[in-house]
Amino acid sequence: MRDVTTNAMAGPRPVVFSGPSGAGKSTMLKKLMKEYDSVFGFSVSHTTRNPRPGEVNGKDYHYVSREVMLADIAKGDFIESAEFSGNMYGTSKAAVQAVQAKNLICILDIDMQGVRNIKRTDLEPIYVSIQPPSMAVLEKRLRDRKTESEESLQKRLNAAKVDIELSKEPGLFDVIIINDNLEDAYGQLKDALLEEINKVKKVNMSS
Repeated sequence: MRDVTTNAMAGPRPVVFSGPSGAGKSTMLKKLMKEYDSVFGFSVSHTTRNPRPGEVNGKDYHYVSREVMLADIAKGDFIESAEFSGNMYGTSKAAVQAVQAKNLICILDIDMQGVRNIKRTDLEPIYVSIQPPSMAVLEKRLRDRKTESEESLQKRLNAAKVDIELSKEPGLFDVIIINDNLEDAYGQLKDALLEEINKVKKVNMSS
């Protein structure tokens, strides 16, 4: 993988999305991508976990072995990487650059560990946290998915508690959205990103 120098990371300001599994982050991102498909681009993360049914390599994730990922991290090819439930996840510089090169706002969907790692870079994204209204609501949403074993569910709930506590740190996020009602939460998200959205639209119209 090519090393990407910092000055090559030019382009629209990326947006970092974080929040516990079940907060509704994926649903809101899908709505955003559908409404503004010519404005946003998804940075495809790398992971060492196996694909789930229906997932496509290069579209949902870049699925790689632990050895390959560790080697690329050592080379400095990653902006951030983290380990969750025994699997590694990370965002490569090339993945972000590929989106920015198309004059799109790069969306980075990462965990709290990744947020802290990005804070140490000069990427300067907009940091957005999507959170559930309560732990009880979050647990219900995760149970309703019926995709987790009880052990896996408890791990996610514990991780969510930690996530929510950490996200209270002053200055960590630019925007915190409580997803109690999807339409209201989505409206808040659009308001927060409107300035960047309009900038990209303006450039695309004039090019």
